[in-house]
Parts: sequence; structure tokens; C-alpha cells
Amino acid sequence: MKVKAKKKPSFAVIGAGNGGQAVAGYLALNGYMVNLYNRSLERIIEIKQKGYIDLLGVHQGRGFLNLVTNNIERAIKNVDVIMVVLPASSHKFIANKIAPIVTPNQYVVLNPGRTGGALEFKNIITMHNPVKKVCIVEAQTLLYACRILYNGTVKIFGKKNEVKVSALPAKRTGEFLNIINDVFPEFTMTSSVLSTSFNNIGAMLHPIPTLLNSGRIENTLGNFEFYIDGVTPSIAKIIEQADIERILIARKLKTKTISLREWLGYTYDAYGDTLCQALRNTKGYHGIMAPQSMNTRYIYEDVPQSLVPIADMGKHLGINTPTIDSIIQLSSIVHGTDYYKYGRKITDMGIDRLSTVDEITNYVMNGESNSSNEGVVA
Repeated sequence: MKVKAKKKPSFAVIGAGNGGQAVAGYLALNGYMVNLYNRSLERIIEIKQKGYIDLLGVHQGRGFLNLVTNNIERAIKNVDVIMVVLPASSHKFIANKIAPIVTPNQYVVLNPGRTGGALEFKNIITMHNPVKKVCIVEAQTLLYACRILYNGTVKIFGKKNEVKVSALPAKRTGEFLNIINDVFPEFTMTSSVLSTSFNNIGAMLHPIPTLLNSGRIENTLGNFEFYIDGVTPSIAKIIEQADIERILIARKLKTKTISLREWLGYTYDAYGDTLCQALRNTKGYHGIMAPQSMNTRYIYEDVPQSLVPIADMGKHLGINTPTIDSIIQLSSIVHGTDYYKYGRKITDMGIDRLSTVDEITNYVMNGESNSSNEGVVA
């Protein structure tokens, strides 16, 4: 009996930054139909004219794109998988843009969701149409460490061995992985979006070294290796204390999590007796320079979309987060923005009405809530 070949999925990649160009180029290089969308035409005009993206580094070659556009409706029409590769601060905008046009048979993948991204995305789509059952998938982190050399040419410095993903609802994770596993075998199942959100390692690795190296960044315009030179033993102690707060919240939610140092080991095969040693042994981080200024997504994305939701969930659970709170406060002063006020909170995620951990778990597993209660989680 002849076995029917599995249909190759088609993709829309939303966002033409470092990660978006890397993902689009990789998919196209491997023979998948790819539409690339960016809100600003200026960013993609050269790629649109050429019709391809060149990859250097871990993956090398030229990937030809099906469509390059700043029209999101054209980009996502009839594709199977919508890969959102944007700063998490853009998730709300994109969710509102696609909510009226996305279909229930499409998968929306947040690469990554940071903390609570899938929950916020689903909450927005539900507000537009309460009966539309769209599967939102959240990746724990971006697969690649990459940088644009110039538009249409991306260098991929490193690729993670594994990236945990979960669908919302979690009962649909298996079907998504069955569709995606040929092209992204690194995507592996985890329990729920609570796991991907609270194993958000970027929340620990990005804003804290940036803030604590502010003088060096401003004096050198970021002329040092961010992860290698920017994390000293003292800075590592602060990162690890914030990491403990993150882990305590995850445990309260009955979600498995690992420490940052353990994550470096299984993700990059990078080990060391200390966090500093482990980072210096992470080959994928070598050559990645610090931000050139304090106006960086390591603050304006990772603080409001990663640290704020962690801290807000801590408040909901009755867990104090003094180290994380201090980073939010100092970042707010540096940028002149009240990040706690404007950051992603449990109300944005649509779970403020859930009053027990079991209700939150049922919601992320099945996508349904049977509670309208509000209050502190027991």
C-alpha cells in the first residue's frame, strides 16, 4: 500500500527583523512557500526587489520567497502557519490586525511569546470573536542567535538544540508538532504555555546585564561582547536571584522549570561551575555585541513584556519579586516610562478572573474557562 506523502505546510513570517529574516530565509531555503510581511515597506523594499534572503553562518544559502509585502491580509491568506517573529511589544498590534481575518485552521506561532504572549493573543482574538477557535502556539525562545548584516543577508551565529513549544490550548500541541516537525525538529512539546512563559530565559539574560552595563554601553556604544564580557560575577549574582523569583512563581503554578545555568547546558551544551563560566562556554553567544545604546529591545521589550507579567503574576499568587521589581523600576527611570503601568499584566492575558491554580491550568490545557470569579489564587 502506497503511503500518502505529508503535505508541506506553507508559511507567513510576520516581521522582517533579525529573527524574521532568519526564519523566512531558512524556510525558503528548504523549499517551503514563504510570504514575508513587515509593517514598514522601507525595511523590506530591497528584499522585495531581489525576491530572496541570503543566509550565512549555521545555515548557508539563498532562500527565494513567494511574496514580500506590507499587506498583512495578503501575507496570511491561505497559509497554514503564521510565524510571528516580532518584539513582544508588537503582539497586541498584530493580534488586533489579524483577529478578523485569521481562520480556525491556521496556526499562529509566537517566536517567542516572552511571558503571557499566547494568553494575550488569544484574549484579543476572543474579544473580536468569542466563538473563533484559533490555535495560538508559544515558543519559549527564538531558535536562532542571529543578526542582519544588511537587509536580505542574515548571519546565524548559533542554533539552539531544542526549543520548547506549547499550543493554547495545550491539547492541540501534538497536532501542531506533527505539521512542523520536518522543518523545525528542534521544536519539542512542553506541558502548556505556562511552561513556555515562565521558562522565559530572555527575561533574565537581556534586561539585567543591559541595565547594569549602562555606563559601558553609553561610553563604548556597545563595543563589547554582551554575554561574554557583560556578565561579571556580581552581575551574575543579581541575574540568579531574579531567576529564583521566576522559578518560585512557576512552581506555584505547578509548572516545571529549570534554572538559567541548567538551560544553557541543555540548549547550547554549555556548562560551567558558575553562570559566568557557562556563558563564556556558550559558543553561540561569541561575537554577539552589546546594544549600541540604552534604547534597545532588551529594555523596551523584555521589561514590559517579560518582567512585568512575571511580577504581576507573582502579585496574583502572593509571591514577592523584589529583584525583578527593582529592575522594572530602574528601567522605567532610564527610559522615562512607567513600564509596570503599560506592561503586560494578567488582565491582558485574560486570566485575572481565574481564582485558583486549577482554573488557570484548565484554561491553558483546554482553552476554556468555567469561572467568572476574581481574586487571589489559592
